[in-house]
Amino acid sequence: MAVQLRSLFLGSERVLETIYRTEITEVGAEVPEFLESGLLILFKTGAPPELAEISVLHDPGVCRESPPGPGDVVSIGDREFRITAIGEKAWENVRKLGHAVFKFNGLEEAELPGEICLERSDPDALGDNVRPGVRVEIRSAE
Repeated sequence: MAVQLRSLFLGSERVLETIYRTEITEVGAEVPEFLESGLLILFKTGAPPELAEISVLHDPGVCRESPPGPGDVVSIGDREFRITAIGEKAWENVRKLGHAVFKFNGLEEAELPGEICLERSDPDALGDNVRPGVRVEIRSAE
């Protein structure tokens, strides 16, 4: 019998389950402009040039089959953002294509099926965390 734990406790320290983990390999030239409007697009390394220029390219690592949900946490480097909504196709895109669309809009219902909405945030909040070598993770909130 398999039991899936969303969080583990080690002594008094809580360890959250990793739902997704990847590392940024390249940042497209147009990414800063998209960040200014509260949008971060990820594609796995090897995306066509027209997509690579607007995207953060990454090498996917850990990927759980079941999707994250509202309240789970996306960390980009040392910054954390709570998921507020996830579109019906978003996790399928992440799993099959290594493609994610993060919107920092705080909406409780995704406007598009492929987007993951995160808590509203100032684009400057990411600082220099969107650069090669930075880890992006989605972790359970429970």
